[in-house]
Amino acid sequence: MIKIPISGAMALLAAAVIVAVTLIWFPAYRLFFAISIGIGVVVAVILYLWHRFRPVKEDDIENKRPLGLS
Repeated sequence: MIKIPISGAMALLAAAVIVAVTLIWFPAYRLFFAISIGIGVVVAVILYLWHRFRPVKEDDIENKRPLGLS
């Protein structure tokens, strides 16, 4: 198994560079990326609104101690 010896901010920067290069080289990937970002934003907004107007209450949680620990 190959392991790249970077982590943290450098790994995030490497991922951003790979995505940018892919967006430049493959025009079809641009459409896929735009659709994916759009779907992600829509899902995030729906989840945000759902939890804002229907917050989880303590009564909604049935088994607060599933392992029986005190």
